Amino acid sequence: MRSHYDVIIVGGGHNGLVAAAYLAKSGRSVVVLERDDHTGGAAISAQAFEGHDARLSRYSYLVSLLPQRIIDDLGLRVDLIRRRYSSYTPVPGAPERGLLIDAQDAQATAASFESIGDSADATGFAAFYADTTRLAEKLWPTVTQPLLTRSEVKRIVNDDELWNAFIERPLGNAIESYLAGDVARGVALTDALIGTFTRAHDESLDQNRCFLYHVIGGQTGDWDVPRGGMGAVTDEMARAARHAGAELVTRARVTRVDPGSAEARASVTVDVDGAVTHLLADRVLANVSPWALDELLGESRPDATRPAGAQIKVNLLLSRLPRLADATVTPEQAFGGTFHINETYTQLEAAYEQAAAGQIPTTLPCEIYCHSLSDPTILGPELRESGAHTLTVFGLHAPHALVTSDNNERVRGDLVAAVVRSLNSVLAEPIDDVVLRDAHGNPCIEGKTTLDLENALNMTGGNIFHGPLSWPWCEDDADLSTPAARWGVATAHPRVLLCGSGAQRGGAVSGLGGHNAAMAVLEEG
Repeated sequence: MRSHYDVIIVGGGHNGLVAAAYLAKSGRSVVVLERDDHTGGAAISAQAFEGHDARLSRYSYLVSLLPQRIIDDLGLRVDLIRRRYSSYTPVPGAPERGLLIDAQDAQATAASFESIGDSADATGFAAFYADTTRLAEKLWPTVTQPLLTRSEVKRIVNDDELWNAFIERPLGNAIESYLAGDVARGVALTDALIGTFTRAHDESLDQNRCFLYHVIGGQTGDWDVPRGGMGAVTDEMARAARHAGAELVTRARVTRVDPGSAEARASVTVDVDGAVTHLLADRVLANVSPWALDELLGESRPDATRPAGAQIKVNLLLSRLPRLADATVTPEQAFGGTFHINETYTQLEAAYEQAAAGQIPTTLPCEIYCHSLSDPTILGPELRESGAHTLTVFGLHAPHALVTSDNNERVRGDLVAAVVRSLNSVLAEPIDDVVLRDAHGNPCIEGKTTLDLENALNMTGGNIFHGPLSWPWCEDDADLSTPAARWGVATAHPRVLLCGSGAQRGGAVSGLGGHNAAMAVLEEG
């Protein structure tokens, strides 16, 4: 490493790699400092089960918010697979019936609504997502531009009814006005709860912001499967950054950031395999949570503002897909999209209330997808030929407050057991019957609590968005006098910029935090 760089990037997750590629392409000297022994952050593929050649997307698992502009600008060779089936939802208590949303066959979807006794919701469901698509078509092109104000974005949307339904009023109002059935309402609400501990009618509108990011990607809201797993995406980003001339240094633990001043460069203290080094930079880009950045700066925030996630992630490796109670749907159809388990509107509310009271929900809402159905390349030849498959489970309403360093192992076990119970409640056979065993004879089931995410990824509180999501615009009275402010990446220190999921418009595997931080640096000159 050199002693001075134009830009030092703290954290080698996908956003840091995107920023590094853009800035190195511009001729800046750039180094990325990553504390782990590999880059990619939460967007990695890993062989989670010893003895089996299966590379699972261990943490993040689908792609919707990565703009084509970033892919094209950086020459990323990524292949995103569109899923035919949007979702399947067995009816709780009567899993022999279920709702299959076929993205390519509206008539089949309408027939599925009729089969669960909610035929009127077929029209409402189509109208609901037609309106979110109209919103996405207006908002998506703005995310790779400098921030617009709320009033400017509202003028672009140019539909007060649409704006009020999804932006100004709690999302529960819109869901209840479009849909009548408990199943359909629950399917719609889940996009507002992924990684966010909230409810349909929360006056904070946290659910609206979460929902918005889940439905605007690519102007369609589709969530695609990355061929080769999430690691294939971040490997490409790392390749692009190296090709442009950036240095990527792993096993480099940053322990201190000095923000510098107008006259003095910023400095970073980093421990690389036990050797402590002090580096200078004109700009430091923080691809860590704002809370973690404050710790590096020696600053503090009130404990009440510490980010906290609200999920349990479970990975499984199966000998085959399990049989369904619903004889009208094949496992390939059901698991080919998002498989909703115990996520009706009323179940989601009940689970929230239990979790808010400090309990693991009796019936844990979960959603599952099967990467290997869309992309069998993540499995070795022997597993592919045997009919094996992966399952990724995202359990909702498992807030960080449930876990501590003392009880994490026990709570992880309880949450995994709750996931298995929830899944078994809608299957025709126990999931245990099809779970493979690893080289040590243990079931191929891996659970990750919010504390596990914090420990493994330095993801504060296990919050997958690094903190509360923001609207993808600024308020009308915002100070946009600097490039960093205009791109939504400013901190209290001019030489230090956010470039991770905690930046405005950050969150999920989008690269937007990295792109927008790089654009701010380039605008500064």
